Amino acid sequence: MLFVALLLALIYAVQRYWFLRAWSWIHALTNTNWRYGLQIALIAAALAMFAALFDSLLGHVVSRIAFGKSLITFARLWVIASFFAFIAVKSVGGMEWVTNAVAQLRRGSPYNETHLDGSRREFFRYAAYLAGSLPFFAATYGFAAGRLRYTVERVDVPIANLPPALDGLRIAQLSDIHIGDYMPPPEIARAVAMANALNPDISFVTGDFVSSVGDPLDACINELAKLRAPLGVWGCNGNHEIYAGVEDAAERLFHEKGMRLLRGSSVMVEHNGGRFNLLGVDYQRDHMVEGERTGPMLAEIERLVRRDVPNILLSHNPNSFPRAAELGIELSLAGHTHGGQVKFEIVDHSVSPARLISPFVAGLYRLPMRNESPSAISRQPSGKAFVSDSGPPTANGASKAALYVNRGLGTFGFPVRIGVPPEITLLTLRRA
Repeated sequence: MLFVALLLALIYAVQRYWFLRAWSWIHALTNTNWRYGLQIALIAAALAMFAALFDSLLGHVVSRIAFGKSLITFARLWVIASFFAFIAVKSVGGMEWVTNAVAQLRRGSPYNETHLDGSRREFFRYAAYLAGSLPFFAATYGFAAGRLRYTVERVDVPIANLPPALDGLRIAQLSDIHIGDYMPPPEIARAVAMANALNPDISFVTGDFVSSVGDPLDACINELAKLRAPLGVWGCNGNHEIYAGVEDAAERLFHEKGMRLLRGSSVMVEHNGGRFNLLGVDYQRDHMVEGERTGPMLAEIERLVRRDVPNILLSHNPNSFPRAAELGIELSLAGHTHGGQVKFEIVDHSVSPARLISPFVAGLYRLPMRNESPSAISRQPSGKAFVSDSGPPTANGASKAALYVNRGLGTFGFPVRIGVPPEITLLTLRRA
């Protein structure tokens, strides 16, 4: 709740800034008719924006009116673009203040805003215009193109003690479909066709088929049922299935379509004479619920972990990975983060909102198995674009567990992807 409150406070502060800027500009107009008309229009726009952003809390009244969904889309794009524009403008303002202060000190006089160099002021004014406009162009691109540029990630996953028969096993993974206005069935069908073209031995879908109550779960699973793999199609529920109250419905629809949703259960899968233990769980909560812990993660499958064959876990929440490594699960597959949906590179460092909820943002990660004293998440260069680095499958005698976090197909909250393309993954198991 604290995070939500801080987020709402931040949104309010940013929107107040832009509203007051617009109001000040309108107030400076000399034509009374234009001034009053634009002030009324600004107030109406602010109220419409508020109603669109909180449509679900207002009984979906906006989405049911003509152009209501378009208004909601615009409001969401405005919020994310205006936030980054606010940061950009303030950053330029900060640089202007520093350069002017330094210039004044070099002249031997104390800093005085009234004595600023006119050309410098003009330069930073236009720099602020440019910096403030870039997020709006980026958000438009992220909505119109970025969220629809499906990318196939091919990742080799070395696994210690992998039987020779499983070497080269090909796994297709989809995640975070979020069927709805921004992810219609034809787009899901396109992703499914791309996954099938990879000729996987087995296909996994790691949760979040819907976003909220009323989303067409059956239409989503109808499209996922077109996945083709000799060893079948398997999945697990995500947190949005909990929010929508469709965990049982998803399991039933999977069964009706010849697939299987694993919910605290396991199955032995055979391939070329080799076997692996496939486990799946519903969304694993990793936060406080009503003042009490929900218990240790993966408690329902502790007894199902095998020691005689490799284990592969489907768990929507990547934060279950440390516990999976402790239990001796060789490979975990997750989603949930969407890779943050927006990512920036600053001095060779990735900045992503997903880091607020997980250290496992996207790509491949490793940890020592069975309580073998990890000092940190192990990494080494992988050479793959936006695939997190991974350490070797064994280090100092300790076996390493692997986690792959899929960036997902759909979006949630803001229908934008910038620097984080939607993903179809082909994982190939390799003997260490």
